[in-house]
Amino acid sequence: MSDLDQLTQSLARNLKRWRGERGFTLDALAARAGVSRGMIIQIEQARTNPSVGTTVKLADALGVSITTLLDYEQGSHVRLVPPEQAVRMWSTERGSHTTLLAGTEARGPLELWSWTLMPGDASTSDPHPAGTTELLHVTAGELTLVVDGVNHRVPAKTSAVFESNVPHAYRNDGEETVEMTLAVSIPPVR
Repeated sequence: MSDLDQLTQSLARNLKRWRGERGFTLDALAARAGVSRGMIIQIEQARTNPSVGTTVKLADALGVSITTLLDYEQGSHVRLVPPEQAVRMWSTERGSHTTLLAGTEARGPLELWSWTLMPGDASTSDPHPAGTTELLHVTAGELTLVVDGVNHRVPAKTSAVFESNVPHAYRNDGEETVEMTLAVSIPPVR
């Protein structure tokens, strides 16, 4: 089974599991996530590999991290995530990419990401649920962080914290590759 097949199967199994745990019907989840009922059925039957945006919308609607949708089997209190198990979620032809390094459901989903943004690349995000906070640290280059339409320059060795319940984007307007680490804390579904 290929990595993509394993990812598709894991997503199908976990989406079903978390939808059931939340008591959401297909229609309720579709309405909360802004994803069609048909798409959710295809995902739960492992007949499609959804976009990153769709996966994020489903995770947000369920109040879980993307990590949880990809694999929820967590054993001991210490869980090591070797590099080959980190999940590449987004990439461009220029070489920009994001990698989900680790995540947990303790007191709500918490995710740790590694980002690379090549010159001229950008990634936009829809608003996350109210109470979602993002922390980032730029280790190389200069990031242009756009939060609710306002640009913020974040040079290397600088960190930023913001509430991400508004539209936001990460851009590399410079000529040097941007490297950063990003943590996302999502409040639990009540």
